Amino acid sequence: MKEYASADIRTIALVGHASSGKTMLSEAMLACSGAINRMGTIANGSTVSDYHGDEQKRGISIHASLITTEWLDKKFNIIDTPGYLDFISEALTATRVADIAVVVVNAAQGVELGTTKVWEYATKFEIPKVLVLNMLDKENLSFDQALSNLRQKYGERVFPMTVPVKIGPGFNQLLDVMRSELITYQTDGSGKFQEQPATGEMESRVKELHQQLIELVAESDDKLLEKFFEQGGLSEEELRKALHLAVQKQVFVPLYCTAGGSNVGVARLMDFLAKFGAGPLDHPITKSIDGDMEVKLSDSDPVLYVFKTISESHVGDLSFFRLYSGSVQMGMDLLNSTRNTSERIGQIFVMNGKNRTAMTKLSAGDIGAVVKLKNTHTGDTLCSHKKPVGLEKVIYPKPNIHVSLKLKAKGEEEKIAVGLSALHDEDPTFIYEVDSELHQTVISGQGDLHLEVISDRLKQRYKVDFDLVEPKVRFRETIKGKADAKYRHKKQTGGAGQFAEVWMRIEPKLRDTDVEFTQTLTGQNVDRGFVPSVEKGVMSAVKEGVLAGYRVVDIKIDFYDGKMHPVDSNDISFQIAGKGAFKDAFLQARPCLLEPIFNVEVRIPEECMGSVVGDLSSRRGKITGMDSQDGYQIVKATVPAMELYRYSTALRSLTGGRGIHTEEFSHYEEMPRELEQKVIAKSKEEKEKAQAGKTDE
Repeated sequence: MKEYASADIRTIALVGHASSGKTMLSEAMLACSGAINRMGTIANGSTVSDYHGDEQKRGISIHASLITTEWLDKKFNIIDTPGYLDFISEALTATRVADIAVVVVNAAQGVELGTTKVWEYATKFEIPKVLVLNMLDKENLSFDQALSNLRQKYGERVFPMTVPVKIGPGFNQLLDVMRSELITYQTDGSGKFQEQPATGEMESRVKELHQQLIELVAESDDKLLEKFFEQGGLSEEELRKALHLAVQKQVFVPLYCTAGGSNVGVARLMDFLAKFGAGPLDHPITKSIDGDMEVKLSDSDPVLYVFKTISESHVGDLSFFRLYSGSVQMGMDLLNSTRNTSERIGQIFVMNGKNRTAMTKLSAGDIGAVVKLKNTHTGDTLCSHKKPVGLEKVIYPKPNIHVSLKLKAKGEEEKIAVGLSALHDEDPTFIYEVDSELHQTVISGQGDLHLEVISDRLKQRYKVDFDLVEPKVRFRETIKGKADAKYRHKKQTGGAGQFAEVWMRIEPKLRDTDVEFTQTLTGQNVDRGFVPSVEKGVMSAVKEGVLAGYRVVDIKIDFYDGKMHPVDSNDISFQIAGKGAFKDAFLQARPCLLEPIFNVEVRIPEECMGSVVGDLSSRRGKITGMDSQDGYQIVKATVPAMELYRYSTALRSLTGGRGIHTEEFSHYEEMPRELEQKVIAKSKEEKEKAQAGKTDE
């Protein structure tokens, strides 16, 4: 493939809700341009973009795939993204590096939650949008109703650039508003068509729309608007010259009608993107992460942003990047400004699904992939050593589902650790934590399917076996009253003995003030040198817990007196006595368990409100607020952590896949007594099993 100048590059994020037909639309674009001879299908796993084994196994897009083709002398970098909410962050990454977002909507389903999310992403990154109403060859559709819904959602400036003549099975005709033509497509997937002038009612309709388009475009520029009023319109040349600016300013949102599976209407969409869509020249300046520096497209020093990392069995790690200035070629030494390390650029590729074309050089505004970088990960910036700069990273959504990973065989801990780290580098929305307090490894993601895919990858790539189980909750232990205890430790086994006596008072502190150890010793009953020993024993008990094995919090401890022996008292004796005195006092001071409470925000369609609120109540949730945004209801609640296991799965079931939630730790509060007893009993049972296991060994 030849090297393209910045002006001739179009990087397109193909985004939308699941099952809106994005992958088949990208396949149709490749067929139109001649990049492939015939369109593949999702059913037989032969599409260019969904080439990974896990995608072909499940019949859905999981990864953002880069496909490349040429149309009207422009290079198209098309990023086909997953629509499932579990993988929605792939669309976030794609819009971060794209010039324009093509938002695909299933004509039967209309605007869904995923559609709203990707629209927000494109708005956040200030790139223009083009709407595609897809799958118009399905039954029981109404174009007028679909257009009305889109305008209700995104405003009256949603404007149809093509209008379907007759939709449903066999759909193959469109009115082209720009050219005032009737286009008849072949439905064999070739994308071939015939043009003829619109006549009769179709001519009247297309002329009316053409005039509306002129009025919309005129609003993009004050001088043009003035000319429009003076002349009563704009010439075709003026319209076409101004159309590009109107798209960048989003004075209107172009809407194209397609049936991606049969390749109807796709060529006209590609024409528009090539002639009037956004390219690198439309946003030639990128701010550094701190806002102090500008990266200009025209700068000679290379600056590139790594937006995705994948591991291919036959290649190794591939780092996908967008070049924001300068040029990049094999053998270059660049600075990883994120990690302050040096990287040598290896072989550079232009990607088309799994197929790679080696390039000697890429220019500013282009997208490519490089192999075997030593210490560069998703979100890193590579730049010239003489002009260090960092570009803003994508902030990914927080995980909303958590499970514990339980190994089936001992000795595989290291392989698991390597695998988890590598998978996190590839997919930053996958998080893992080795919880030393509760002795578990917790993995977190964006949904059940996300964790299922990650687990399969971990098992296959690193040859490990494990189960996914419910994670333990970080309960806390505290007290509600005051208590006083005296504990004597005495041991005589021949030779030097052990002796220590500790007198201790404890009382509750305010929530979230942790543990305070003090001593108010008077007289000479206990040598002050044993105070650290008592404190060490107490802190050991605090860490281990007394009631159920959870850390103790919010207590004031006062070591106020005791006894010692001139020969038998030592450090270990006072540690044991300190620990014993604390435990005795704790059990007398009305002990209780605290449970973590999370702030939960749920985004759902209005018709799901009753069932979702009812479900939250059944989880001991307390509703703290309600709001509405973009046609969705927002429910805010506080919910105990132990009630949130796989909540995202339940929510999607309740809402038909149209609900999404976020959760964030809020505070600790006292557990209900009956639940507390169950947790204590379960903890005791697990402890006994562990002891029995040790005995068997």
